[in-house]
Amino acid sequence: MSVLMPVLIGIALALAVSAYARWIGFDRDRAFYPTLLIVIAFYYVLFSVMGGIARTTLVEISIMTIFLVSASVGFRRNLWLVVAGLVAHAIFDVFHGSVVSNLGMPAWWPAFCSTYDFTAAGVLALTLLRSPALTKPRGATAP
Repeated sequence: MSVLMPVLIGIALALAVSAYARWIGFDRDRAFYPTLLIVIAFYYVLFSVMGGIARTTLVEISIMTIFLVSASVGFRRNLWLVVAGLVAHAIFDVFHGSVVSNLGMPAWWPAFCSTYDFTAAGVLALTLLRSPALTKPRGATAP
């Protein structure tokens, strides 16, 4: 499979999920994109469990924790941190193979996931630019 197919599917799927979330109203809740970031980061842990090497699973859990914290702090403080987390995860996808050897990960995953992450980050960024009030939780005071 060429690299083009996972890239195109990643973009199309991210746009479709974001459009559906907008249509049904999921994205009105501040938790939608932070939850998405946590789930995205969890996939590498799942792949490591499938690969059957405990050390790899521990490494993937450690890395996932960084994105879990980014999603959590972004949810509580400012959704721009979630945009940054999605972009950081997309960059991590590109370099994942040189950082961790994960035998359970499909070869096409990094190309798919990085484009999904970049696209989802772009959609969230556009949403925040159009509705700046969404960046911070309700009741937050302006600096």
